[in-house]
Parts: sequence; C-alpha cells; structure tokens
Amino acid sequence: MERDILSTNRKALRINLNEMFYGTFAEIGGGQEVARNFFQAGGASGTVAKTISAYDKLFSDHLYNEDQGGRYVSEARLLKMLDTEYMELVNLLSSKRGDNSCFFTYANTVSTLNFKKDNEAHGWLGMRFQLKPGNPANEVILHVRLLENDSLLQQNTLGKLGVNLIFACIYHYDTPNTFLQSLMDELSSDRLEVTMIRMGGYDLDYVDNRLLAVQLVKNRMAQAIMFDRYGHIQEPADMLYKKNVLAFRGSFRPITYVGFDMLKTSYSIFKRDEDYAKERTMALCEITINNLLEKGELDERDFLARVDLLNGMGQNVMISSISEYHRLVSYFSTFRIKNLRIVMGLPNFLQVLNKHYYTDLKGGILEALGKLFTDNMKLYIYPTISSVSIEDPTKGDILLTTDNLPMPEDVMDLYHYLKKNRKIIVIDKVKKEWLYINSRRVLRMIQEGIPGWEKMVPRYIEHEIKSKSLFGYKPTKAEQTV
Repeated sequence: MERDILSTNRKALRINLNEMFYGTFAEIGGGQEVARNFFQAGGASGTVAKTISAYDKLFSDHLYNEDQGGRYVSEARLLKMLDTEYMELVNLLSSKRGDNSCFFTYANTVSTLNFKKDNEAHGWLGMRFQLKPGNPANEVILHVRLLENDSLLQQNTLGKLGVNLIFACIYHYDTPNTFLQSLMDELSSDRLEVTMIRMGGYDLDYVDNRLLAVQLVKNRMAQAIMFDRYGHIQEPADMLYKKNVLAFRGSFRPITYVGFDMLKTSYSIFKRDEDYAKERTMALCEITINNLLEKGELDERDFLARVDLLNGMGQNVMISSISEYHRLVSYFSTFRIKNLRIVMGLPNFLQVLNKHYYTDLKGGILEALGKLFTDNMKLYIYPTISSVSIEDPTKGDILLTTDNLPMPEDVMDLYHYLKKNRKIIVIDKVKKEWLYINSRRVLRMIQEGIPGWEKMVPRYIEHEIKSKSLFGYKPTKAEQTV
C-alpha cells in the first residue's frame, strides 16, 4: 500500500499535538538537532518534559557512567542514558500524569566529523517508550554511519533521523518493514547507513530482530549486517575494528564438506602470519544478496536458515549487498582492519581475472585489481578438479591449482606479478576426496529427493536440513512417522 510521507516538521507537529506522549530528549555530541525540530514545529510543551545536552565529557560521565569513563559513542553509553532519563521521568511524573500519559525517552550519542575530518562519523540512537499508560516500556536501538562530508549536513541528517525514529515508534510499531522504511523519510542511502537495529519490549516481543537485520540490507539501508557465531546481531565495527579478518564468500546453500575444508585450511595458513593473534583474528562467512535484490527473488528466511547452519558450525556470518570483490575489500577497509584474507575457489578466481566484469570502471581490470589487492590483502586460492566423470562424480581428471591454471594471455603478466609478490597464496593440504562435491548439485539432490547428498555435508548440516525441511527437502514417509 502507498504510504504518505510526511516532512520532518509535520511529523514533529503531529507528535506535539498528540496529548498522549510526553518525554525527555537527551543528546550527546553532534546530535543536538532532534529536540530543536520539535520546538520549531510548535506545540512542544505538550510533548517535551525535558531536554539535556551533556556535551562536556565530565558531565556525560557524571550523569551516565558513574565517573567510570569509557567510550562516549557506544551502545553501553546510550543504554545508560536511556536508563537514567527514563527512570527519572517515570519516578517524577507518574503520580501527576501517569494514568493519562505514555512516557518516552529519546537519546543519542553521536560523533560527527571534526574540523580535520579525520574521525569516524557515527552514532547510537535509541527510544524507550510506552504505548499505553502504565504499561512496561518498549525499546528500539540503532547504530548509524554518517556518510556526508560536512558536519552541518550530518547534524541536519541526525535531526531528521531522530524525528523519524520517534514517529515510527509511535505510529509504525506494529509494521516492522514500514518502521524501517520510514526511518529514511527525507533521507537517502548516500547520507547515512543503518548498520544495526534492535527492537524489543512489552509490545514488540513479536519482532524477529534477525529478520529485521536482513531487511536493512534488502531495503539498501545497510551494505552489510553481521551475526556473531552465536547468532546475535552485532554492529560491524564492533566485530571488525582493527582485526585480522578471513572472509569466505559463498552461497552456503548448504555448506558442504568442501566448503568447511576451505575454511579450515585457509585459517591454518592465516595462523602462520607473523602478526597473528587469536584474540585479534576472526573468520566469517559472507553471503551476498546483490543478485537476488536485482531479480526481486529475496527470501529472508532462507538467508536466516543459512545463518543458523553456519552458526551451528561455529562461524560468524555477514550478509551483504556487495557484488564485486574489490568493493568487498573497500567495505572492510572502512573498519581499519589490520590484515584481510579472502578465500575463494579457483573458478571464482578466474572470474576475478575476467576483464569483462569491469567495464563500469574507467581503469578496467587494472583499477579493479588495484582496489582489490591493497597492502594488507591477500587471496587464498583453493584448488579444484578440471572435470568430473559423468559415470562416477567422485573421479576427477586433473587437479587444478594456480600452478597449472589455464590463463588468458591478456592477463597472464598481471597474474604472474600477483603470484610473485605473494598476493595470491595456494591452499595446500586439502581434502582431495572432497573436491568433487559441488554445492549446486547437492542442492538439486536435496530438492529432487536424490539420495547420496548426505555424504557430502557434515552430519550436523544433514540433521538440520532433514529436521527442519530446509532448502526444499521433503521428508520420506518413514521420517514423517517418527
């Protein structure tokens, strides 16, 4: 259905004229604009109980962190702000107007660009609110990256986003996808990126936050979202900042023995790096949905099923809308990671060296490879077999590695340069008996009920596919009666 998009001023005015909602605004750092929008709209006395801007760090520590210091632009600081301001609001005003008012606290802690423009512009925003007088509160938390190259523009963006968030909490709490889309009213993806959102509380227990996270990518509000190995949604910077990262892109539909071997063998190579440290190193499986977004075929729950399977195998997962590998490297560079290793199979590597994929770049393949092979990045290449016998798919003809790879002549010199400078690393000690496994063939066998796929995936994956009927699996009559 078509949705009327109100201006920032109209949204603030509508809330001001709603006599039910009454609350506090607390803003730290660059995010001073939200309360101003409500005052400028008119009628703010019906909405604003208090505004506070703890701009000095000592005041911020005194009010919200019990003089313990710490990070000022963080989820922990935001939650402390919401706790402090909401409890003060309720304790002070409940006896006077608690029977007729829905109390709320809006808070943000934001760092906009400094004078030198050499800092990370980002922020945490949150809303704690009642939807009926006297009911327990609900809570919405989100993190944003500010992309504009001017602090005044970023402040204006924050003002609009804050009003959009408050309006959505009041009027779109029961339709999560509309809630998400309305956050970007009068804004665009070149102004900000929402990298994480979480909703919960008395009236919002029905929300699947994992599904909500995938919707961020689907709506192109975020380039990528991340799940830790336990399946919890995490802000990407918290997981990636200054880490050594090993990334493995795939469809993982499902992950097979060969995919698992790619992760295991590549990580063992990464561990031999001189600056390797377990606590500063993380591996992740990345699933891109870019092609599906273009075709309009995205199934969010199918992605969550894959996340669950990978989490069950102890893997961190990233879902992104990033297509080319050089753009993936650029995304990781945002978080100032120390070293990046991308693992891929030989067929994908041949695509990376195909100049026809880079017609959109003025510098063509040279520009693409320059962006891909940054100083801290290397490719780990997993071998393959050149062909498979139709009669017996476990019998391959020739083992292909980067040493005997058939290479187009026009990129041969580039290839030798990369290999000589160890930007390309061959994965050795692979499980050759698993090289015949093809994930697309496994998926077709699952969907068509062809036996034998069970031997191509880890037992945990087999059990989950059968017990939950994933990827089109149809239980046998014997399984249905168990």
